[in-house]
Amino acid sequence: MPATTISSRISIKNILFPTDFSEAAAGALPYVRALARWYDAKVVIAHSAPAVRALALPLQPVPQEMDLEWESAQSKMKEFIHTNPLPGLHAEAVVCRGEMGNSVTDVVGRYRIDLVVVGTRGREGMRKVMLGSGAERIFRRAGCPVLTVGPNVKRTEAEFESWKNILFATDFCEGSLGALPYALSIAEENQAQLTLAHMLPLVPIERQSSVEEATQQRLQSLLPVDAADWCTAECVVGFEFPSDGILRIAAQRCADLIVMGVHKSDVPPASSHLPWAIAYEVVCHAKCPVLTVRG
Repeated sequence: MPATTISSRISIKNILFPTDFSEAAAGALPYVRALARWYDAKVVIAHSAPAVRALALPLQPVPQEMDLEWESAQSKMKEFIHTNPLPGLHAEAVVCRGEMGNSVTDVVGRYRIDLVVVGTRGREGMRKVMLGSGAERIFRRAGCPVLTVGPNVKRTEAEFESWKNILFATDFCEGSLGALPYALSIAEENQAQLTLAHMLPLVPIERQSSVEEATQQRLQSLLPVDAADWCTAECVVGFEFPSDGILRIAAQRCADLIVMGVHKSDVPPASSHLPWAIAYEVVCHAKCPVLTVRG
């Protein structure tokens, strides 16, 4: 298979930054600023105020002038903009009603959002880390790529400058490969080290050598012919469960960003989380931001 010759440059014109004004959400702001500068994009800062119902008229919302939650949200947004300026960038603040996970779909469509950037502190469940209801709904529902600054990403007050080590994980399906242009574009933007990885958990030991060689060639074929001019690329094959392997490689290479595609499956609605399981585990445990692209 010949190396791809398509342009790796993507277009990001509008970035959505949903916030609940928490420290965890603010942890994503340095990435919002950097990405907006790189792609000359507009930033939409969104917050959602709970919808309060009037007791006397349970089917009617509280009038806006009497809605204390709405007034509080407006005040918090003004304070947030004041304390977190976006100098030199085109930004707009939006306050919505209802739960943020639900509001994001409307905002993404209304503002033609190309990328959502969300920060979450996460929470510890009985068996695994959870992203928190709002962040998880955004992660699963947004119809555009989502950059999640997960609970294990180190927060810093320093301004973010660049990603120097990028890991692109793929299973070669169409949905997964939809994330490739983003990995290539960001690698080109940062003159980065780009690692392409594929996990094969059920290959007998005696076949692993030949399978690894063939798979590395397949990974290599994904790179544009001129990739060596703007990044240093490496192809890695692992023989382990995908999320474990992706996290291991990310840790070994001190990855600054993980890029991966997610796609829908033909399984019943009750199993709707299954296609997202690997990406979700990676987002929850990665020590760097994760960019997920819906196929």
